[in-house]
Amino acid sequence: MMASQDSIPSLVQTWLQWDQDPTTRAEIRNLQDANAAKELELCLKKRIEFGTAGLRGRMAAGFSNMNCLTVIQASQGLAKYIKTTRPEDAAKGVVIGHDARHNSRRFAELAANAFLALDIPVYFFTETSPTPMVPFGIKHSKATAGVMVTASHNPPQDNGYKVYSNNGAQINRPEDEGIAQSIRENLEPWQNAWKELIPCDILHSDAYQTLVGPYETQVQEFARSTVTEWKPFSPFVYTPLHGVGGLVLPGLCSSLGVDNFVSVPLQIAPDPEFPTVKFPNPEESGALDLAMETADKEGRTLIIANDPDADRFAAAEKVNDRWFLFTGNHVGVLLASHMLEALKATDNLSTATFLTTAVSSGMLEKMAVSEGAQFQETLTGFKWMGNVARDLEKTGKHVPFAYEEALGYMFSSVCYDKDGITAATVFLAAYAKWKSQGLTAHAKLQQLFAQYGHHETLNNYFRSPNPSLTLELFRGIRSGPFLATMEFGSFKILRWRDMTEGYDSATPDNKPDLPEDPSSQMLTLWLEGGVRFTIRGSGTEPKVKFYIESCGASRDDAVNAVCQVFKTILHNWVQVYTPTMTYDRKFPTSSGHVLELE
Repeated sequence: MMASQDSIPSLVQTWLQWDQDPTTRAEIRNLQDANAAKELELCLKKRIEFGTAGLRGRMAAGFSNMNCLTVIQASQGLAKYIKTTRPEDAAKGVVIGHDARHNSRRFAELAANAFLALDIPVYFFTETSPTPMVPFGIKHSKATAGVMVTASHNPPQDNGYKVYSNNGAQINRPEDEGIAQSIRENLEPWQNAWKELIPCDILHSDAYQTLVGPYETQVQEFARSTVTEWKPFSPFVYTPLHGVGGLVLPGLCSSLGVDNFVSVPLQIAPDPEFPTVKFPNPEESGALDLAMETADKEGRTLIIANDPDADRFAAAEKVNDRWFLFTGNHVGVLLASHMLEALKATDNLSTATFLTTAVSSGMLEKMAVSEGAQFQETLTGFKWMGNVARDLEKTGKHVPFAYEEALGYMFSSVCYDKDGITAATVFLAAYAKWKSQGLTAHAKLQQLFAQYGHHETLNNYFRSPNPSLTLELFRGIRSGPFLATMEFGSFKILRWRDMTEGYDSATPDNKPDLPEDPSSQMLTLWLEGGVRFTIRGSGTEPKVKFYIESCGASRDDAVNAVCQVFKTILHNWVQVYTPTMTYDRKFPTSSGHVLELE
């Protein structure tokens, strides 16, 4: 077995022995010929980490990157894990999909080979697909696992390998640890690992054609079930940001009788280079500029968008002649209000539990409880919310809706992961209902704020180019005076929760209600004045993210509070413990106020 303590020459030899991809072999050979020891160490010494539901990283040669060999190794480990730990389920097969990124199809084919080698049937998508179709396919086909090759909204040079368990949710602890160990035990490519995918009895290469119809039908039926009357849809502009959403959503809308929309011409077809956007993420500043130009030209006041693999959904609306970008929290509470009204109309609230994560708005809890539903908080990510939803179902409850502030929305009637296609369809149905009531989406949001308090957020990040810098920041925070004094700048700390070390100042035994996660860095503080914030290290990007929320009687009060907390994080923590971290100079809050640093 290859070990991280192996010498660089030994690692080079192992790579050239195992890798049969001409491009990545040449990369390592060229570095070897150039005696580029530092570069070889960076790409060979440390294995790409099997973390947040799988792999994600830059496509390049070496054990630390995404490439054909590391995909083969991950697939062999996963296949062996399934065959060993649940052999009775292996015959149910795995669903394998891929997006339109560079190498996605090839990675998916190599993954399929590993499962076929152990006689595990493969439901293979020959067409590019939205990510939600894989967890839907597991649920629909009762498969034992699923793999989606995608890097979601990452830059063009990245790719990823997302893994789902037999319950249709992303893998979570301790299963991920077992798979990671199995990968380490199956690093050498098996015989025929590199072969082209060859048709056989257990390779179902028509899986996409078989599943896309039921998926679209389920989305349609669910969207219709959330309204008592199907209202005329308002004109809108749609962009998939060069991703796969444009292959599904326009046709889905047409089948629902929705034809008064315009797609952004330069962004509707999949393009792995994402040529018109700096970052193919609708959260990023400027990502929807072309959609806004199209909407202005066409006289439309509503924009809906998906990210490149269509598991996220975003919306923007023209308000007082200016475009208002709804945050993930905005869309989350708007969809939640729509779902609560639908459940209330059918007397189906008593067993309903709404979920959101520790970094999302506290507004959902107020809404759910006030309407007689239940609420539960989870750790960040749909690997938590999907599995919590499945666990709640075992107790007779159901989770009609869950969301996370990063534009992710789950409707378990369709699948147990975030689903930008279903979210878009439900949002359009809700929007039509609001319009029939004389409301825009923005006006509906203000109505909710009037009822539950104005919730202002400031969510952003500091750039942390390596994990050691992130660790340095959190070590500094923990060793500082804050926990002893329960003071944070001018704010009094009411509660301190450390999910990394498993500490919560508000519980009798000082243990948090949520599962602790020593593998990640995450702190949450509750402050006087209705303020809460979380700071955490990202599991997929070189960032330290922060999420600040204030609930105030007015917008101005809430804006002032989140801005003051941000300045305290910056001056008392980041500039003290990690002054080399970089960050932007402008920070927009959720209502459009921009905090500018001097």
